[in-house]
Amino acid sequence: MTLTQSNSTSLAGPKLKRGEKLYTYKGGNVVYEILGKTGDLIALTPGGRFSKDIEGLRPLAQALVNGGYRVLLWDRPNCGKSDLQFYGQSESHMRAETLHALITELDAAPCIIAGGSGGARDSMLTTMLYPDIARKLVVWNIVGGMYGSFVLGSHYVVPSLLAFRGAGMEAVVNIREWRERIAENPANRQRLLDYDADEFLKVLLRWLNAYVPKAGQTIPGVDDELFDNIRIPTLIIRGGEKDYDHPKRTSLEVNCLIKGSTLIDPPWPEDAWERSGEEMAQGKVKRFNRFDTWVQAAPAILKFLDG
Repeated sequence: MTLTQSNSTSLAGPKLKRGEKLYTYKGGNVVYEILGKTGDLIALTPGGRFSKDIEGLRPLAQALVNGGYRVLLWDRPNCGKSDLQFYGQSESHMRAETLHALITELDAAPCIIAGGSGGARDSMLTTMLYPDIARKLVVWNIVGGMYGSFVLGSHYVVPSLLAFRGAGMEAVVNIREWRERIAENPANRQRLLDYDADEFLKVLLRWLNAYVPKAGQTIPGVDDELFDNIRIPTLIIRGGEKDYDHPKRTSLEVNCLIKGSTLIDPPWPEDAWERSGEEMAQGKVKRFNRFDTWVQAAPAILKFLDG
């Protein structure tokens, strides 16, 4: 486990911009940066397999910095410029373990853990598995329900499984999502090709199973009893009325499961996620525009953190 700061890496690795650093964990490099000079640290995690540089995340981070905090932005394994890695009970479990290790290496614990969409699940799981790492928790756009869970599995796991079963790892490297990761970090191509094929299949099937809806799992792949480990002040910004990916019901259930948590209405329109999805499908907006609304949560988050 090492920390490295550089404006460049080896020829095969990612090109780091000013302020970005590398953290090596379990043989994989994680790219991260810290915004702000003073104040308590907020570990901020986006959703999906999106990079820390997705449009909409940095404005929120900057608003939190302006509110007196430092913000950790990081490319999780399989995201942005970081290395591809495959281990753990689920992809979120892998991310939680990595975030815990990074925060520990930075000597920043306990800190504030915050995230939206898949980043909300990662943040909650980090707090559940490593309760000493967090002192406050903020989550929004929590994924849940049959539709949301099946969409995640079909989008993030099934394409790799189908490619692998058809033509092995050579086909996996040509999947669009992995091509994007390879473009940002060329070393990822060889990492994929060198991965043990039997282990790759085993991990992907385990990760897919996490997205199969099960009784006693309000959020994918996480047993409800683990919510008892979250004993810190928690803010939940509930999902919108028309948001099928992050249903309102899931937010209400999480509110019930985290004792003493605070639930507030979203600061953006109830149907913001659905409307942005329609506009993206029609080519009316640029990619990732769905996250532009997140900065609207800054006042509520700061009020909660300062309270």
